[in-house]
Amino acid sequence: MAWTKWQFVLALTMVVTGSINTLSTKWADNIESEGSDGQIRRFEHPFVQACAMFIGEFLCLLTFKGVYYHMRRKNNGAEDRHDLVRGNREFSPFVLFVPAMCDMLATSIMYVGLNLTYPSSFQLLRGSVIIFVGILSVAFLNRTLVKREWIGIGFIMLGLVVVGLSDVVSNDNTGSQYTRNNVITGDLLIILAQIITAVQMVYEEYYVAGLDIPALQAVGWEGFFGFSVLGSLLLPMYFIRVMSPFNNNAHGVLEDLPDALAQIRNNYQLIIAIGGTVVSIAFFNFAGISVTKEISATTRMVLDSVRTLVVWMVSLLLVWQKFHYLQLIGFAGLLFGMCLYNDILVLQTYRRVKVALLLRIGRQSADRMSEVIINRQADEPDR
Repeated sequence: MAWTKWQFVLALTMVVTGSINTLSTKWADNIESEGSDGQIRRFEHPFVQACAMFIGEFLCLLTFKGVYYHMRRKNNGAEDRHDLVRGNREFSPFVLFVPAMCDMLATSIMYVGLNLTYPSSFQLLRGSVIIFVGILSVAFLNRTLVKREWIGIGFIMLGLVVVGLSDVVSNDNTGSQYTRNNVITGDLLIILAQIITAVQMVYEEYYVAGLDIPALQAVGWEGFFGFSVLGSLLLPMYFIRVMSPFNNNAHGVLEDLPDALAQIRNNYQLIIAIGGTVVSIAFFNFAGISVTKEISATTRMVLDSVRTLVVWMVSLLLVWQKFHYLQLIGFAGLLFGMCLYNDILVLQTYRRVKVALLLRIGRQSADRMSEVIINRQADEPDR
């Protein structure tokens, strides 16, 4: 069935804003600005960037409230039927506190990893979440994975190995931060973050899915809790000294908020980049939820893979990294594994071809049988 104009706009919005989110975060990482100590250095403040992302998610809650009250006023106080706000509103927001903390840990670790590795590797390695979700679903949700899903996980693991190998063997001199040790550390941190994200998804499926909470509201509450807790933790982080490569700030601490604010004040490009992160994550969540409702969850997964390709191509164009054929092979393996796991295109095409061949064979057999019958009737003598 052909997409409507609205569905096409939603799909395009999801790909564009999702790509902007990763690229604007990495752009901020690469911007140099004068810090609180008067030294010019790259903006490496992953926890401040994570706070910006949670502000973007919190905007989803404000959007939800605005749409909800607008629909109630429009319907003279009657319950609305709009997809974005339809669902159960009689729940305790604190049921979302645990997934919010998982999101906070995963996002913070991913942004630390993004400081150390390439944006394309960051986006590709996020696909490993399917592996951990599948394994945890078997362990805690009593789910049984069929052969197709296990084979898909195998291809995803193969693709991840190839992506990691490309980062190890590539001799990329596009930036001094991309030393081999930094890149490997960044890749491992991103994979660790996907384990935490998988825990979040399994928790949400077990405890939250049955509550029928509107998705936009759930994302917004998780953004509120994530920003509140992480914003509070920025204070003790200022007093925790860390070693290289995690201490590239004025005081060599885990997170230096005064240094981050000084760098933002001294370079307007950082305001644009961080603003791009906030706005893009809000629109990305809105578009992603709408795509799931208007089209399907599998379409959302395919569009997320397109986003990975866009991030990789833009990173090459901006010379943030060099082309390596192994990444192309790894991307192909990841995409094939995701499609196989979610039963998209691969087996569907196989089944269509199989049915077409069976029908063709059936027609040929019927034609041959008819020809035999006709020949027999012609050979029989007239009685």
